[in-house]
Amino acid sequence: MDRLRSMEVFVAVIERGGFAPAACVLGISAVMVGKHVRQLEERLGTRLLERTTRKQRPTPAGAGFYDDCRKVLEQVRVAEAGVESLQSAPRGLLRVSAPVTLGQTVIAPLLAGYLVAYPQVQVELMLSNRRVDLIEDGFDLAIRIGPLGEANLVARPLRQYCFALCAAPEYLARHGTPQHPSELMQHHWLTHFLQGERNERTGFIDGHGRNWPVQSRYASNDSHALRQAALAGHGILRQPQVLLEDDLAAGRLQAILADYVPAPLPVHLVYLPDPRPRPKLHSLVDFLQQALG
Repeated sequence: MDRLRSMEVFVAVIERGGFAPAACVLGISAVMVGKHVRQLEERLGTRLLERTTRKQRPTPAGAGFYDDCRKVLEQVRVAEAGVESLQSAPRGLLRVSAPVTLGQTVIAPLLAGYLVAYPQVQVELMLSNRRVDLIEDGFDLAIRIGPLGEANLVARPLRQYCFALCAAPEYLARHGTPQHPSELMQHHWLTHFLQGERNERTGFIDGHGRNWPVQSRYASNDSHALRQAALAGHGILRQPQVLLEDDLAAGRLQAILADYVPAPLPVHLVYLPDPRPRPKLHSLVDFLQQALG
């Protein structure tokens, strides 16, 4: 087995607290993680981990070796970055995290164009509404909606995330068009479960921060499922503009309560600061900013 790879696996075991979490991050099996660790122990002639049924902790020798491994791996990363900076064209792997709806409707199509422009770069796009940790989860770049919250990241602004309130013309013909949020209680509301979890949120927060009660007819953790329900005439929908703009333009959905639409949210590209040149990362940052700045 490659010695550097074994060191990388060992560092992941220490930082994640076990074989299974390390295997999940590295994309290999827990059995293979164990093989890497045993190979290191056999080569060094000492035990690096104290194994229990629940967790693996470093021995005194393992703790010292862990510190050395981190330094070696960082030196390798610096060396690779130096070579990359001398290359004429960006190349290598970029791991990108984006929220589900924005990622599906906007980021994924743009990445298809980016791959054409930069044929020597590979991209892994992870769509999740979970706010990832760039270091722990191993991402080069993340798209964040809402307040940043982390001062240690470089943040580049993108176009704001706007919302729309709408319903199918057929629904409005049957139930009437509300003129004020106080009328929403007499209508059917299509509810989004945040991050896939059920919630008891039974109100619509308008652009002025006021909360109006609503009655949910249909709920889902998927924006596209809610869009389909709205198109079928099952209720009123509040979703991102990027998901609905084609339907609104074609008249399949009709905007309502324009004076009460929730305020737009800021959107940023975020990545870790680094004084060294990173051609492949900055090529993607510049590409997305040009398209969405």
